[in-house]
Amino acid sequence: MAAAALARVPDVDMDADGVFKYVLIRVRSAPSGPQPGESKEVVRGYKWAEYHADIYDKVSGELQKQGYECECLGGGRISHQSQDRRIHVYGYSMGFGRAQHSVTTEKIKAQYPDYEVTWADDGY
Repeated sequence: MAAAALARVPDVDMDADGVFKYVLIRVRSAPSGPQPGESKEVVRGYKWAEYHADIYDKVSGELQKQGYECECLGGGRISHQSQDRRIHVYGYSMGFGRAQHSVTTEKIKAQYPDYEVTWADDGY
């Protein structure tokens, strides 16, 4: 039951184009649920966010209302060039630290299989 519910939380939700901040979030099913502690990582990135915490606060608030626990694993930036079918993940969050870009990149590759998806620890 919890696994099915957790599967309904999209792995990736980000803006369709541009350069923007992102966070990598671990989402856990509630400890009192049928499969306590089951978790997965999700990527969220949006241009509207001035700070990484803006994204985390909004997304975690929405997920907590659905009964999930959230933990921010770090952040960075995403350059999404939809016309060129390229996504580059880089940088870090001053507040949350650097996300594990390799995990983020794998999640994005699954969502955008026909894109060139790269990452680097360089930049801010």
